[in-house]
Amino acid sequence: MLYPRIIPCLLVHNKGLVKTVKFSEPKYVGDPINAVKIFNEKEVDELMVVDIDASVENREPYYKMIENLAAECRMPLCYGGGIKTVEQAQRIFSLGVEKIAISSIALQNPSFIRQLAERVGNQSVIIVLDIKKKTFGSRYEIWTHNASKNTGRDPVEFAKQCEALGAGEIIINSIDNDGIMKGYDLTLIDKVRESISLPLTVLGGAGTLDDIGKLIKKHGIIGAAAGSLFVFKGKYKAVLINYPNRDEKESLIRGKFQ
Repeated sequence: MLYPRIIPCLLVHNKGLVKTVKFSEPKYVGDPINAVKIFNEKEVDELMVVDIDASVENREPYYKMIENLAAECRMPLCYGGGIKTVEQAQRIFSLGVEKIAISSIALQNPSFIRQLAERVGNQSVIIVLDIKKKTFGSRYEIWTHNASKNTGRDPVEFAKQCEALGAGEIIINSIDNDGIMKGYDLTLIDKVRESISLPLTVLGGAGTLDDIGKLIKKHGIIGAAAGSLFVFKGKYKAVLINYPNRDEKESLIRGKFQ
């Protein structure tokens, strides 16, 4: 039986682990390798690592960093950042990564999704949609390059296009809720969930395990990703790598599958 996945998301900036608020103000919170070691001990379901500099700087991924992370990681690893060619993706897979996350290249050249899926397998191709709600009205739009470029694309329509092109999973990331820790954008999640049958992971806004529980209770088999929740602790946001223990995870899952 398939179960929900609870996924820490680590952001890498200048080769250090950071956390952002609405995709800005990156705060250094430690060394990525040390974080991976701790998450190994906590037996996390899956780990996502995103280099937030690569696409903005128009450079290739740091393969040595990826190799070091993959060598240490004892859970499925998804990497995103700077991938523009099938050859780059294959090189990253050869280092021990299980999933590749792409964003800006998928929007610039949607046919790349099919090319990549045909070469590495649908299940390994993850599309990340960084989404922001317009100031006026209810329309959502996809942004790229750390929320500095508005594509004007509708996330629901593009998610359906990604599915048709062979993507294996969609990650929707709320720019407005990033680092706020006041809950996921459930309206946005509903819109995308209703439009596709692909596995869906959501990111942006989780502040408590209760937020994850509400998401699982409503949507069942879904990926619940979070950044701040798993690197900060307490109202003063002291840096402390954490993750629900086995009993807490089972409680969250039973909320939907009891």
